[in-house]
Amino acid sequence: MKLGVFTVLFSDRNFEEMLSHVSAQGVEAVELGTGGYPGNAHCNLDELLGNTELQQQFKQKINEYGLTVSALSCHANPLHPQKKIAEAADEILVKTLQLASELGVPVVNTFSGCPGDHEHALYPNWPVAAWPNDFQEILKWQWEEKLIPYWKEKNDLAESLNVKIGLELHGGFSVHTPSTLLKLRQACGPAIGANLDPSHMWWQGIDPVEAIKILGSEDAIHHFHAKDTIIDQQNMNRNGLTDMTDYSQMRDRAWYFRTVGFGHDQKTWADIISALRLHGYDYVVSIEHEDGLMSIDEGFAKAVENLKPVMVKESVGEMWWT
Repeated sequence: MKLGVFTVLFSDRNFEEMLSHVSAQGVEAVELGTGGYPGNAHCNLDELLGNTELQQQFKQKINEYGLTVSALSCHANPLHPQKKIAEAADEILVKTLQLASELGVPVVNTFSGCPGDHEHALYPNWPVAAWPNDFQEILKWQWEEKLIPYWKEKNDLAESLNVKIGLELHGGFSVHTPSTLLKLRQACGPAIGANLDPSHMWWQGIDPVEAIKILGSEDAIHHFHAKDTIIDQQNMNRNGLTDMTDYSQMRDRAWYFRTVGFGHDQKTWADIISALRLHGYDYVVSIEHEDGLMSIDEGFAKAVENLKPVMVKESVGEMWWT
């Protein structure tokens, strides 16, 4: 396993400054944004795509700092009901898949997207209740008419490029649980898998270790984000887990993100890392920092500090005790 970081944290630094900074902290891999919500501060699709010479320079600079690229990430909503928004997200995803293939990067991370509730909708509709039955009808339409056709096409493209797609299980998007991920994967193909982030499991009431077991048993974890969450039980009792309170109003929210180790203890994170290893994930653990109580540099440094002791680097080899 390798420790990595999602470099959107350091979008204010140029490419080489970012590489120097993160390598000095002891991480071994970088996850680079190519557009969409993460932006493209360190990986310009239009400059790199098809440019062999520039790609070689790009990879060489990363190698000079002892790093690898774990994934390219273009989180957005390619199923947004507003055509202009959806088309822009789709274009970035296709280009990112193509660039990943050219660079030899094995995973592209994004969101599943969330459609509206009919062809002429303006905004996404995220059904979270089984009744009244209107919601079931919306959900059926979204999956049959939008999600499955779109992601079947993208699965086939990814397979042809020898790249995997890591969908982040995130509230507000159609794929947000192990169940919805496996449903889409079964319908569309094995290039579809999870970019599993335990922070989004905790606030939904899902045990990340159990999520790892469910997805790992299907070989459906393509990438992993390291981010923590804290539950404020008093506010949870008031607002519920689908709390719409603005992220900036942390005192009033039912839950909010923390850096690794500040929502759950090191034993919990050791259990997560061990479960990943047990269920066949031996790739990058990529730090994502969205902690409203810490600066970027402090939050990143503390995440590295808390994860390093629980990372498993070496395979067991022969079981000498049996």
